[in-house]
Amino acid sequence: MRFQLLGPLSIADGHNVVVLQPSKPTSLLAALLAHPNTVVATGYLLRALWDDEPPATARAALQTCVLRLRKIFSKYGIADSAIEAVPGGYRMPADAATLDLVRFRELVRESRESEDGETELYKLKEALSLWQGPLLANVSSQMLHRDEVPRLTEERLRALERACDIELAMGRCRQVLVELWEAARTHPGHERFSEQLIEALYRTGRQGEAFAEYRRVKTRLKEELGVDPGPSLQRLELSILRGEDLGRTVTDRRPALPAGGTATGGETSSGEAFSGEGATGAPGSRAAVLADTGPAATASRRVPAARTATSPTTAAPAPPAPVRAVRPAPVSCFTGRAADSEAIGQWLTAKGDAAPALVVVSGAPGVGKSALAAHTAHRIRSAFPGGCLVLPLVGPDGTGVTTEEALTALQTQRQETEAGQGPSGEGRGRSLLVLDDALSADQVRPLLPASEGSAVLVTSRRGLAGLVATHGGLVHRLGTLRPEESRQLLISTLGEERVAAEPEAADRLASLCGHFPLALRIAAARLLTRPGLRIADCAEWIAADVPGRLALTDDPRMSVPNVLDGALRRLEPRLAEAFLRVAAGRNEAGREHGHGGTEGLSGLRPVAARPPEATEEMLEQLADAGLLEDGPPGPYRMHELLRRYARRSAGEPDDGDLPEGHPG
Repeated sequence: MRFQLLGPLSIADGHNVVVLQPSKPTSLLAALLAHPNTVVATGYLLRALWDDEPPATARAALQTCVLRLRKIFSKYGIADSAIEAVPGGYRMPADAATLDLVRFRELVRESRESEDGETELYKLKEALSLWQGPLLANVSSQMLHRDEVPRLTEERLRALERACDIELAMGRCRQVLVELWEAARTHPGHERFSEQLIEALYRTGRQGEAFAEYRRVKTRLKEELGVDPGPSLQRLELSILRGEDLGRTVTDRRPALPAGGTATGGETSSGEAFSGEGATGAPGSRAAVLADTGPAATASRRVPAARTATSPTTAAPAPPAPVRAVRPAPVSCFTGRAADSEAIGQWLTAKGDAAPALVVVSGAPGVGKSALAAHTAHRIRSAFPGGCLVLPLVGPDGTGVTTEEALTALQTQRQETEAGQGPSGEGRGRSLLVLDDALSADQVRPLLPASEGSAVLVTSRRGLAGLVATHGGLVHRLGTLRPEESRQLLISTLGEERVAAEPEAADRLASLCGHFPLALRIAAARLLTRPGLRIADCAEWIAADVPGRLALTDDPRMSVPNVLDGALRRLEPRLAEAFLRVAAGRNEAGREHGHGGTEGLSGLRPVAARPPEATEEMLEQLADAGLLEDGPPGPYRMHELLRRYARRSAGEPDDGDLPEGHPG
């Protein structure tokens, strides 16, 4: 059993994760876990539970909360001694195996002690991967969100800042662009992220965009705070205007990392001094800082300059890949798909001939292909002693990864493993390679391994029939979740009590989400961040603008419209236009042809529209792209969520939230 604080507060046992319901015991647990192995004073706990207005019986009620928390622990096999009553308050012992916050700090400490940039970056990436969403989203304590979350945020931001610095120093500007875009927009007050983003844009030849970003930051600082950008940003602007080579300026900068002290010093000609953390930052962070925990760090180091400079007597290194191969990680709150995962796992692990076992998982955008692949790969990893790797085939900038870039990423991972810096537990023997979000069969073929017994799992919106025709294998077309699976996903994220209190509203919410995992997770995240919001009210709000309201404002990747916009951008303009026309004309044509526009349990409605632009070939291509289902000899059908998106994009009126089987 382990506690997960870095996201919604939850208890995990292996791959099973239970997100706790918002309640006083949940707030109490969060307050204790935010200060592991430390005596947390009774007065602090009272403020965490009742803010500044504790009742007269608060101390007795606190003891009752402790008893309720221990009952919750017993339900999951956690000993009563997990909470220790000590003079003056309570304490929760924890280590890296039982609390993700402790593990995060341990990895950050190890990163500071590493001897080279690659190892340091690997440790930081592993630490940052522990974060699982909005911090304390299911904790209702105002005091914890006001006082603890900002300090937790700063700890994560410093680790992220350092990781981005290392990647920039190694010339991996393209790889880090998406992460920097998100960080700069989510934390506009953290000026260093804006500086890193401008550097990355400039170093990738996007001088105009870099300067535009600087002007945006400068305007915001002037209008909101009445101040000018800092000296570092001003010097960077001057370099961009002059078209100067930035040289090794990034290599020589090492920001403060979490260590328990107070940041001191400033930027000098040789770098930026640092000594731990302790400053507060903007809300939304992902780890907690304790004033009395962790040694103070006072050293200052640099990433070796040799990693960015090329000696005249040595060959220049190969250009870095825009993506990085990583180990498959467990998927938080993964629900359903048991039969799908079992079928794929059996095919991949079955003994076969010398050719690699191949499975292609295809389906509509947002249907959960990548999550299923990662979950399955993580589940069967013990069958592959040679290791398991996941390689994205679309770069951070949205373009497809070339064969050279993909091979470079795999070679880099192999070299790190041989040097003892990469994932442990990898050796000789059969291996599993997950190629995520493939654009075409030609993109996959050069990456297929040659070693006997190895396996490849490919996810793609397309069926990749050409790949299967030449190399054999299994094509697994992934549909939406079944209604019972959708309800289970809501239970695993919101808690059984909250869903059981409004079962009909939960079912309607799942129907509005089209039983798409992406849409369901977005809706659940909204409910988690608003513990007092009824599921019925959330469903009613979403129903007024489906799928426009299936989006999270703090993460552009968690947005149904954004994901589907990206899917259309991958199509030729004529195909995108045909998709919108088919969706806009479906209802009227459906009635004319006697379909009635009815929707089955699958959420698929017949497509009877045949605008002149939508030839049979176009419809086949839309079906191959995951935007239509079935086809000859049966009718083409479009999922209701995709249809409503298309009508919204085309400016067509939505025909409402229809009950199942209602005439369209």
